[in-house]
Amino acid sequence: MEEDTPRRVIEESVPGKQVTLAHVIASPIPEVYESLGIEANGAIGILTISPVEAAIIAADVAGKSAGVEVDFLDRFTGSVLISGDVQSVEVALKAVVTILKEKLNYDIVPVSKT
Repeated sequence: MEEDTPRRVIEESVPGKQVTLAHVIASPIPEVYESLGIEANGAIGILTISPVEAAIIAADVAGKSAGVEVDFLDRFTGSVLISGDVQSVEVALKAVVTILKEKLNYDIVPVSKT
């Protein structure tokens, strides 16, 4: 391939049941809330899940397990965004990864926090 030739990158989803991100942002800067279009409600929890339909299950589990708000759910990308106090967000994310692992045999990642 010549140096001038443009390269193409092809992205594809690989089948598998997995949580690829479970992260708590304990104290987001105001611009993060603004960029996301959500109310400043304490900590933010982020999940990415495949297959993407499990994001619906994750949002339901998160909302039932702790005092959090489900701020965003994208059933096309598998993204879930929750908010609340730091402890509640952490409890909710841990509940989601536990349920997905134990009940649905998902591969999970540890819940991380910054």
